Order: sequence, then structure tokens, then C-alpha cells
Amino acid sequence: MTTLSPSDRSQTLIEVNGRSYAMPQRPVVVICLDGFDPDYLERGIADGVLPTIAAFKSGGYIGTALATVPTTTNTNNTSIVTGVSPAVHGINGNYYLDADTGEEIMVTDARRLRCGTILGAMSKAGVKTAVVTAKDKLLKVLAFEMDGIAFSSEHPNSADLTALGFKSGEDMVGRAKPDQYSADLSLFALDAGIKLMETARPQLIYLSTSDYVQHKYKPGDAESNAFHAAVDSRMARLIELGATVALTADHGMADKTDADGRPNVVYLEDALNDKFGAGTARVICPIADPFVRHHGALGGFVRVHLLKPCDIKAMMTYARSLPGVELVLDRATVCERYQLPPDREGDFAVFSDRGTVVGARREDHDLSALGSHSLRSHGGLGEQRVPFVVSRPLTRDYRERAAAGVLRNYDIFDFALNGVE
Repeated sequence: MTTLSPSDRSQTLIEVNGRSYAMPQRPVVVICLDGFDPDYLERGIADGVLPTIAAFKSGGYIGTALATVPTTTNTNNTSIVTGVSPAVHGINGNYYLDADTGEEIMVTDARRLRCGTILGAMSKAGVKTAVVTAKDKLLKVLAFEMDGIAFSSEHPNSADLTALGFKSGEDMVGRAKPDQYSADLSLFALDAGIKLMETARPQLIYLSTSDYVQHKYKPGDAESNAFHAAVDSRMARLIELGATVALTADHGMADKTDADGRPNVVYLEDALNDKFGAGTARVICPIADPFVRHHGALGGFVRVHLLKPCDIKAMMTYARSLPGVELVLDRATVCERYQLPPDREGDFAVFSDRGTVVGARREDHDLSALGSHSLRSHGGLGEQRVPFVVSRPLTRDYRERAAAGVLRNYDIFDFALNGVE
């Protein structure tokens, strides 16, 4: 790999999916803090939990942006690292139905990715690049065609780190890999990023966390405060090491329970088949992933695939009448409005309101693992607003752009690489 000097990099723009990115002149670390709803940001700053981020008010940038729809992990991490919408990159959820084969597919690799990534292009141009993600399911997409260091907290020993003097990822971070369902799964990824900065000095790092904490704890809870304070302190260390740090989220998070703490659930497939006949429709929940204990595969957005001819308008009207349903859109409309790939959408899409989740059949969703915790989830429009923060001041052009328009979370690499003073 050829490593360019800062002066050479400053003259070079890398084209990725129709957008241009300056090669980093100093280390740049982009963090996707999974499930980081703006309520955590606002409460954390107000309560003194996030002093590093709070300092960005005067020494950097703090704002919000829109995540892509559905507001799921795979969709948005892919948008962030490609800089484009799902209509271009093709990953429209964690889970989808292949209309041609009838196969239901869990997205755990890059076979369905339809474009390259910023990370891959930068690494090919000679930028030392690294990716560490909490969830292994993301790694093959995030590190697609990337030359550099890439591993997950779930499988930290998959990367060869001997050139850095470490036998494994666990050896580098200094502790054993965390449990899949733990706050430390995320902190391990951030600590790995710090260790890489201290040793390998990558010029571009992407760190993606898990939303374990946000699914279980509300803003202001002791557990969420402790976790977000730990994230904030690690951001401080990355800045101390000379990095520009930019942070956004893949989606927000909201409570989905009634006044008595019971989950607000619309079992849409049951309702449609009861109304229009057994076997009429299949409902696909794109939030479904290997971390199903978090949410029971229940979220704020589902796709409806018709299995036999029926009156689709009548079905959509009925779906819209169900309590907790906020919006119902046909395939063409949902693709146009939210920039989704038509060949991977259902016949129509159903969105629940911020306080409700929508699922398929009651038997498909196991909420027993929630225990004493209330159901908190994402996927819909209520979780589309996310934080968008940068550790250094923006240039005048980028300040004006942020003030005048709607930012997207997938603008974060543009701002971090092109938009800071």
C-alpha cells in the first residue's frame, strides 16, 4: 500500500458514488453510535454526562440529521459508509424477502451491496484505513473491498495484528471479547479504535457500536448515563491523539409500551389474513437480525408482500385503520419518497407511530427475553432524527449548508473530510 504525505493528500479528491471526498490530512475517526437518539444527546449534555461533545458547541459542530428509512442498523451503516441512499447501495434492511425466489434473507454479507464504499476507495488510494464494529453482521459490508484492518468485537481475533505486535484483537485491547449482549461490546470496539490510533495510526477509521444499552435504558437512566459517559471519554482520547472525530447514529430509539408498561404491538400479518383470507399476505420485518433479543424483531416499519391476488387498495386502507399505524404507502411511493430499491420492496409498506411497533404473526415474535425491561425499538419515522456532531469547527460553506438544509447521517464523511477548518 502506498501512503501519501499530507501535502499530497490535500491535493487529491476521491470520487465515490458521485460524491468527492478529500483524502485526510490528519486522522479522521467516524463513529456510528447505534441507537443514539437525540434525547440521549440533549439529556447527556444538560446533565453533564457528555462534556467532550458539549465542548463541540463552541469548538466544533452539534446538530441533527435524518437517518435513512427503514431506520435499521444495516441500512444506515451502509448508507454512512457509501455516502448514498439505499436506492443506490441496495441494502434496505437487516432482513428482506426475495420476490423472485420467495426466500427470506438475513443480510450478513456484502453479496447484495450494489456499489463501493468510501472506506474501500480511500484504502485503494493509499489511505491507511481501519474498521472495527461491535456487530460482526456488519463487517463484510463495512470492509467491502477495503485494504486495511477490519474486525468485530464479536470476533476480535479474526484480524492479523502481528505486524502491530499483537497476537489478537483481545491482546491489543487487553481483555477478552465481550458478551454479545453487553454494553462492553460497543466499548471494546471504541477501545480497539484507540489502540489502533496509538499503534498503527490509521488515517481513516470507522467505528460502529451496538444499541444494547439504548434498547434497555432510557435517557437519564443510570445505566445509559454510565455508557454514554464512557463513550464520551473515549472520544476525548481520540481527539487527544490528534483525530478529527465525527459522530452520528444509524437510528434513534423510542419506548413502545402503554401506560401499564405493556408492549404496543400491531400483528399485521395476523390482521390482514384474518380480514382478507388465510395466506393472502406475508409481512416482512426488516429490523430482524441476529440480535433479536433486543426487540423481538418488532419495529416501526414492515413490508407487505401479497401471496395471492386481492384488492390491494382495500388492504392498504384496512392497514391504515389499525390503531398505532401512522402511514401506509404503495411500493412506488415508498421508493420515491425514501429512496429505496423497488426490486427489494414489498407491494406496500406500513409505518407505525413512535409509540407502537408492527410485526407479522404473534407466533413470530418472542418478547420473553425483555424480562423487566420495557420494549424499546426503532425502524420507523419516529426514530429517523439522529445526532450529527463534529469535533472541529466547520468551514463557512459547510456551516451555511448545515443551517440551510436537511442533513443526512450519510453526509458525515463529507463533513469530516471536506468540511472542517
